[in-house]
Amino acid sequence: MLQFITHPSSRFSIQEEVQMALEGGCRWIQLRMKDFPIEEIREVAMEIMPMCQENEAFFVLDDHVELTNELKIHGVHLGKHDMPATEARELLGPEAVIGVTANTAADIISYRKIDVDYVGLGPFRYTTTKANLSPIIGVEGYKRIVDEVRAAEVTLPIVAIGGITIEDLPAIMATGVNGVAMSGAIINADDPVEYTSRVIQLLNDITK
Repeated sequence: MLQFITHPSSRFSIQEEVQMALEGGCRWIQLRMKDFPIEEIREVAMEIMPMCQENEAFFVLDDHVELTNELKIHGVHLGKHDMPATEARELLGPEAVIGVTANTAADIISYRKIDVDYVGLGPFRYTTTKANLSPIIGVEGYKRIVDEVRAAEVTLPIVAIGGITIEDLPAIMATGVNGVAMSGAIINADDPVEYTSRVIQLLNDITK
């Protein structure tokens, strides 16, 4: 599974980024517009919604639970300092997809009895797309965390995130994670559509 996360770029508008990821076969889009005014986020989200609908893609909004509810977006991704997942679930109802950020096995295990759908675990390596970066995990760290979480009988899907490129996929997927999130590697590729397509193909080959 590939989740594409938008990031402001000098080359493309966010709408263009999403269009290219969708054309490349990605079916999970997260709109992430940190520090943008809510009006602008709403405007961009409303343009992306039909694009995702046409491609039968999941659409998740970073952070803004109320806007997710207002626009009836598929779901929300919550960072550690965003609204608690329990409150988000109450507001959004049982059908919404709720993802949460984690950096350690303890973070993930703490969600054992909370109704969330997946965990974004990172960062894999240093990334410029996120401020206030948590300690870097690396391949060995992912393996250790996944083993500890599964030993605790927590079955939440784990998505690796943070500076991941196509070259990293075989090693990362071998740690037992369920998918990856990418941003910069796709946006900065010479041909983002072709790069996304290659990522999807490789993930399919790995998970056969």
